Amino acid sequence: MGVRPLIRRARVVFRRMSADENDDISLDQHPDNSDSKVRPTPSYTSSAACGEIPDGSAQHGVQDVEAVTMAWSKKTLIAVFINIWFLYFANAFQSTVTATLNPYVTSSFQKHSLSAVPTALGDAFAAATYLPVAKMMDVWGRAEGFLLMVICATIGLVLMATCHSFEIYCAANVFYYAGFYGMEYAVDVVTADVSTLRNRAFAYAFTSSPYIITAFAGPKVAEQFYYDISWRWGFGCWAIIMPVFAAPLYGMLKWNLHKAEEEGYRIKRPSGRTIWESVCHWTIEFDVMGVFVFTAGLVLFELPFDIADYAPDGWASPYIIAMVVVGFCTLFFFGIWERWLAPVPLFEWRLLTNRTIIGAVLLDATYQLSNYCWSYYFTSWLQVNNDLSITTSNYIVNIFDMVSGVLLLFTGWLIRKVGRFKWTLYIAVPLYILAQGLMIYFRRPNMNVGYQVMCQIFLAISGSTFILVEQLAILAAVDHQHVATALALLNVVGTIGDSAGLTISTVIWQNTYLKALRNYLPESALPDLNKIYEDLVTQRSYPVGSPTREAIQNAYAYSELRLLSVGCGIIVLAIPWTMLMRDIDLRRKPQVRGTVF
Repeated sequence: MGVRPLIRRARVVFRRMSADENDDISLDQHPDNSDSKVRPTPSYTSSAACGEIPDGSAQHGVQDVEAVTMAWSKKTLIAVFINIWFLYFANAFQSTVTATLNPYVTSSFQKHSLSAVPTALGDAFAAATYLPVAKMMDVWGRAEGFLLMVICATIGLVLMATCHSFEIYCAANVFYYAGFYGMEYAVDVVTADVSTLRNRAFAYAFTSSPYIITAFAGPKVAEQFYYDISWRWGFGCWAIIMPVFAAPLYGMLKWNLHKAEEEGYRIKRPSGRTIWESVCHWTIEFDVMGVFVFTAGLVLFELPFDIADYAPDGWASPYIIAMVVVGFCTLFFFGIWERWLAPVPLFEWRLLTNRTIIGAVLLDATYQLSNYCWSYYFTSWLQVNNDLSITTSNYIVNIFDMVSGVLLLFTGWLIRKVGRFKWTLYIAVPLYILAQGLMIYFRRPNMNVGYQVMCQIFLAISGSTFILVEQLAILAAVDHQHVATALALLNVVGTIGDSAGLTISTVIWQNTYLKALRNYLPESALPDLNKIYEDLVTQRSYPVGSPTREAIQNAYAYSELRLLSVGCGIIVLAIPWTMLMRDIDLRRKPQVRGTVF
């Protein structure tokens, strides 16, 4: 996400400031540091101007990105933002196309009832990658972490385009979502690196604005792929396009790091280590033990919720129970390791005692859990109940993208002017609860689709505000050194929330929809019960107004009512999480340095 109005060259001398100081540093101000104390710093490749130096106490990746912002020009900064916008455009386009095609891909394998499972599996593994990628970006560099995520997403798209079974499609989603979410996370970190706190909401709003375009174009393109070409090319073409859009950002980061080294801004790395010494050093710096324990524990704990239905005895299967127990114990050991044993922990333990961070993280988890409890079967509902096409139904689903793209620009501008963010949640939280309550009432067979559109607009206004404020709040609570870690923590918990939501929706769907079909279907259609249950195309094949089509609509309504009721009950928890966060004055907390927005 991101937008930036006037971008001014800021080559200023920074001094350390506490979060409660009254200085308000903007891009064109040069604070007087005649009374500031300059701390001893490590050696540099050449003599850089005193004060124009990266934070020597930060990890190498943070030092490098600060050196980059000190070395590049205003034109390069503008070029970076333009490239981020186009990268988000490509990502938004391909995510809209792939999400639109997903129900038809699972239906082609006779698994429509499990449409949410591939995404839930992908989310589970994606959640486990955020902290390792954050550590990589802090230790090795922003460009390296970004490149790894691009490669991972590309592999996933290739596998999705060539899969011939539901199991391979699920595995492809693991690669894709780990890379896709990781890539967006890496871009969000870079956006935070090159923008001030005061302007960051506007910056994130700008980078999210491509969704305004892709919300209209994506569903139509997906429909053309499905009917005129092949759903496989709906995935395969993005494996070619996405790396092309990602390459310039990687190139600019690496080139300007080289430039920063030549100009003397980059801190020298220690040299002369033996191979064994280098291995030991990077093993400690990267916290390999912590990465392994966290990844293994989170995957083992989350995976049973997604695959229990495949097990011979469901939740009673021994290996399902074993995975939950071992995963929980592993995560418990991870907490002990990070708190007392790790030489260089993955994240600062004190972050978990900051009430603003806790509030933002819990708000994100609550929002994602509530949303994904009902949203994944929404397009199928619109196509079956309202007889809408693939394109039209996804236009309604993508109202969130259309509204949020415009709204966030305005909200980001207001936050920049006011300097505070918490007031937006006092509007967003009640509005979201109201909209979900209305969705319960209007989710009935043959109800006018205009009511659904109205509810989606309300949900878009409030939901997009949640996402923006969560990022802003957690970043305002930390210094630059912990930007990547804070965003990773937010994304880990949020991704666990949406994975849990998808799991809940799948379980509710499987335990209500099939039973409702048995009750509502006329006897003549009962022999086709399983095919109707598992195939969206079959559901839509019955004429509107026929007894079978009405029975399918009633079954959808029966299940959707329960999905929405669970989601609406969960979102009420957003009220205490909002109260928990502090309303930090963004104008009084400098965080980044160099030529930034």
